[in-house]
Amino acid sequence: MQNEVEIRDLQTMSYSECWDLQRSLFDALCRKKMDKSFDESEPHGTILCVEHPAVYTLGKSGNEANMLVAEEYLKSLGAEFFHIDRGGDITFHGPGQLVCYPIIDLDAIGIGIRRYIDILEQSVIDLAKEYGIEAHRSEGASGVWITQGRRLVKLCAIGVRASHGVTMHGLAMNVSTDLKWFELINPCGFTDRGVCSLSSLVGREVTMEEVKPRFINHLTKNLNVKIYKK
Repeated sequence: MQNEVEIRDLQTMSYSECWDLQRSLFDALCRKKMDKSFDESEPHGTILCVEHPAVYTLGKSGNEANMLVAEEYLKSLGAEFFHIDRGGDITFHGPGQLVCYPIIDLDAIGIGIRRYIDILEQSVIDLAKEYGIEAHRSEGASGVWITQGRRLVKLCAIGVRASHGVTMHGLAMNVSTDLKWFELINPCGFTDRGVCSLSSLVGREVTMEEVKPRFINHLTKNLNVKIYKK
């Protein structure tokens, strides 16, 4: 039987509430794995899809200097700020951005962490191709990029954490995000690269409703898993 994962579309949820949900699912999956109490009829993980209200997050190896304004100023704009336990530097989440958090047992589906990150990136590259966009990786930097002239701009940021072969955190792809939010940071720590969105690249507003099912199709196909149905 092919491995299955559960898909949860959370619509819009605050970062803190979603982080709590992530950790709860992550801890439960790790516990079942360590206790060897996993039921083979259960899915091998959960993929959360969500949009967050405006929030900036800084990874454990990030540099606070890449936040270019004071936290009080962010609060005046209605944005939050969190230090979190993923890899990577600073990034922004907000309306019009598809955030995907796979909490998956990689051992159960037979892949390692490097291959897993490759799959996250490839799924975004495959989606971009549907829109006629040539997206690619950049050596030495995670995520998915577009070449515009001599400059690289980021379409999707990736930052993950894994323990006991179980993943959390994930990716954030700009669909119709207001890119002005990124002007307050050095996105992912870069000062010489920019950001873009699907909408800015194709010249029309791309909706979350059209992107989500297409992306999930690419991701589950590349992970070689089926969608779990109760």
